[in-house]
Amino acid sequence: MFVMALEIVAISINFFYAPIDVAAGGATGVAILLNAAFGINRSITVLVVNLIMIVLAMIFLDRATVKKIIFGSFALPVLLWVTPSFKIVDDQLLAVIIGGAVFATGIALTYRLEASAGGTTVPPLILKKYFGINTAYSLLCIDMVVTFFNIFVSGTSAFFLAAFSLVVTSVVMRRIEIGLDLKQQVTIMSNDHIQEIKERLLSDQQSLTIMNVRGGYTDNEKEMLMVMVDSQSYNHLLNEVHDIDEDAFVVASNVTEVHGGLM
Repeated sequence: MFVMALEIVAISINFFYAPIDVAAGGATGVAILLNAAFGINRSITVLVVNLIMIVLAMIFLDRATVKKIIFGSFALPVLLWVTPSFKIVDDQLLAVIIGGAVFATGIALTYRLEASAGGTTVPPLILKKYFGINTAYSLLCIDMVVTFFNIFVSGTSAFFLAAFSLVVTSVVMRRIEIGLDLKQQVTIMSNDHIQEIKERLLSDQQSLTIMNVRGGYTDNEKEMLMVMVDSQSYNHLLNEVHDIDEDAFVVASNVTEVHGGLM
């Protein structure tokens, strides 16, 4: 699975970013810039950068972290070398949109596996350990520095495309990390009809949790229902509740993952 995730990253670079000379951060971005400016092989650049990062990790980070990055640091350059590179999309904007989505998919999979491809992910870990700097912010700063050098290598258009690609990657990664099957956690309170609402939900085979709560204004003891539903079922649930009590107090919030069974 880890090799597959790294191959997805390699495809995003060799099929979408490298053919249009757009570097959207990271060690692969440095490789694209050096290849466009001096003709240096991209896989060699990534290998050299990753080797430097491994040394830094061995000096400043713990052994467990080094183990996580060492395989990916060698595997990604190999996959970049064996994966063919050619342009499959002529439109540059479309290329960075697709490339950003593909790249995000590969990186998100590595995060799911609690692994890493090394590279520029190492300095943020060091900065967090010794200075308490948030890794997301420091990684974004590093990516923006790499992205900025597009101006000198490929022009301002490449810079804006790369910056836009970072946004695409961030959005897609966030969506993959939190899951595609979003749930709604719904809490329901009613002054006079809570028993009817409970019976209606149970008749619909809707599982629920009953909590004893106390109103802050009235100081009265009440029952509150908590229900977990798919996003597409939320409106149906809301209509069912309002059919019984139009004044029912309903609060809904997004839930990214649900584990476990009935109690």
